[in-house]
Amino acid sequence: MDQDAIKSRVAKIDQEHRSLDEMIEKLSKSGFNQLQIQRLKKRKLVLKDEGEKLRSHLIPDIIA
Repeated sequence: MDQDAIKSRVAKIDQEHRSLDEMIEKLSKSGFNQLQIQRLKKRKLVLKDEGEKLRSHLIPDIIA
């Protein structure tokens, strides 16, 4: 995967992460099904991990 593709994927992940965060907040306030909220939180964590992994590919290796 080249740098532009990685940056594009990271941007999409960040957008979905923000959307999930907003959705979780709205559902929590409305007293929605806690199981569904937990699933959304789990998906949010998966996205966070994936984003961090991809960002690590953008940082050049330091030769010691």
